[in-house]
Amino acid sequence: MGKNKGIIAAFVSAVFLGLTPIFGKQAIIWGFSPIAVVALRTSMATALLLVLILIFKREYLYIFPVGLAGCALAGAINGIGSLFYYMALGRLSASVGHLLYSLYPVFVVIWSFLDRQAPSRLTILRIVLATAAIVLITNVNSGGIDMVGVVMMLIASALYALHLPINQRVLYEVPAPTVTLYTLLSMSAIVVPAYFIFDSQWPTGTVVWWPVIGLTLVTFLSRLTLFLGVKHIGGMQTALLGLGELVVTIGLGLLWLQERLSPLQWVGIAGLIISLLLVRFEKQQTQKGPGGWLNWIRPPHQIPPDIPWGPHT
Repeated sequence: MGKNKGIIAAFVSAVFLGLTPIFGKQAIIWGFSPIAVVALRTSMATALLLVLILIFKREYLYIFPVGLAGCALAGAINGIGSLFYYMALGRLSASVGHLLYSLYPVFVVIWSFLDRQAPSRLTILRIVLATAAIVLITNVNSGGIDMVGVVMMLIASALYALHLPINQRVLYEVPAPTVTLYTLLSMSAIVVPAYFIFDSQWPTGTVVWWPVIGLTLVTFLSRLTLFLGVKHIGGMQTALLGLGELVVTIGLGLLWLQERLSPLQWVGIAGLIISLLLVRFEKQQTQKGPGGWLNWIRPPHQIPPDIPWGPHT
């Protein structure tokens, strides 16, 4: 049940994440600066989750100190990555930018390997297949591509991948809503000051807010389902399943933005779908041994994964 729950959560997260570049690009086109977009969506999603937890589930506020440090580290890394993502999105089209960003499973394998989690042969095969699929999908002959935007998007991809194994460590002992809250709080502590220090631009004239509100809701829902997936099937498998967001982005591009795909790109989409379906044959990840660069995050004992920490009366 836990694995199926994780797979469903990861797929749902991918659907929400697939909407991110659509809402984000629309907000930028309608006058919001990239840093304003990321600051608004992160702070608003954080406030929404905090209010819901304060009203309905206050026990989720408790977290052990080392777990809080892990969430702070992951949130800071992902916050910086978000700044790079939206700055790149301001220079690239939504589809090409997000397709480049979707190389993050390759980076997840690197970070997880450094944490002494050896990928299985099937995982390596799926990564090779997914990477080849992304190469085909991004093989668009539409002229020059902004290389600064490409580099920014790859940095964002690597940083997003880095925060997954960090949060996976925390999720061994902490419920997903708690990890989501403190990670978003840490992200807000990065992106909001960045807006006031480096940007402070506000759109002139009548401001259309629905893309920012949509992006906020997508961020809120995708984070909850993302960390639920990481909790049950691990960061690497969640990242591979998360490639399903490409299908959402491409589908919306076809229906909403009237984009067209070449035969090679359709071959790439087919390869990506095969890579996603192979998750059913994956075995649970195991750690190679004690240690690893994230070992400091784990407390010395385990507790049931879905029971909130803190006093129970």
